[in-house]
Amino acid sequence: MSNQIDQQRRDFIGAMALTCAAAPLAAAAQPHTETSAEPRGGARAAAGANTSFTSLKRVQAGDLDVAYAEEGPADGTPVLLLHGWPYDIHSYVEVASTLAGVGYRVIVPYLRGYGGTRFVSSNTPRNAQQAALAADGLALLDALKIQRAVIAGYDWGARTANIMAALWPERCKAMVSVSGYLIGSQDLNRTPLPPKAELQWWYQYYFATARGEAGYRQYTHDFARLIWTLASPKWTFDEATFERSASAFDNPDHVAIAIHNYRWRLSLAAGESKYDAFEKKLAALPTIGVPTITLEGDANGAPHPEPSVYAKKFTGKYEHRLITGGIGHNLPQEAPQAFAEAVIDVDKL
Repeated sequence: MSNQIDQQRRDFIGAMALTCAAAPLAAAAQPHTETSAEPRGGARAAAGANTSFTSLKRVQAGDLDVAYAEEGPADGTPVLLLHGWPYDIHSYVEVASTLAGVGYRVIVPYLRGYGGTRFVSSNTPRNAQQAALAADGLALLDALKIQRAVIAGYDWGARTANIMAALWPERCKAMVSVSGYLIGSQDLNRTPLPPKAELQWWYQYYFATARGEAGYRQYTHDFARLIWTLASPKWTFDEATFERSASAFDNPDHVAIAIHNYRWRLSLAAGESKYDAFEKKLAALPTIGVPTITLEGDANGAPHPEPSVYAKKFTGKYEHRLITGGIGHNLPQEAPQAFAEAVIDVDKL
């Protein structure tokens, strides 16, 4: 029985890495809708009207002095929006404006290693294992005295939202997750994928080398621009849009955080023992019971699983939406109205 369970877990993580990887789970009978990136009823009609947040705030939260944007009324339902790599809080400028406009209190933090967020102590390991990022999110909610929030994210941010919802469901009112269920483990990441699947993770293996770390440090902005282009092949962002986010990579800890994240996944870098209990729970690939809407863009060029692979991981009220119109990996910035609508709708599930 133990061997059978281990094999099922390996098949699951393999299928999640890419559609062409190991055998996917059967599709669950869950709602699945297709949504255009064009705005619907309650959303603002003109995307791109806002390009930046008016101001940033700071708060000490756990290991970090967090720089974050806040929009909307202080007594509104809190929404925590989490960005990914190599992006930043500007992915959510339009989303935050829309949500604030209908009464939500929107919190958009720079993750560790990005923008104005700094480590409180120079002695703290520059650790980016998945549990550390989730602990940052929980510490931020505590620092802001927020008991429960709608949590939403993409890329690293989606994984962080998944983990927060799985480990601390009492703090998560509902969740929006781009590309679905992204919780992983070092053990499962040791399982090789078919060559085509491995190819899309080329940067992970590049980062595993000293040459890759040096290359990312030397060409950080060029590297990020390449990832943007590959992950969102139909997104025609301009230079000003890119530079607004690229400045966040000038954080003195950014390279160390990015490199550690991908090396940790491959067991090439150690995590911190204080997260061992969390990682043990996550390695079991726990289900998520909070109300959830998962999203996927129809032109996502980054590695991502098919919705049928992860549908059964969401045991509460659940819906999946495919966002059409050439939408890539950075879904909240490419389709802000659709993302904001998902947050509003999941809050009603």
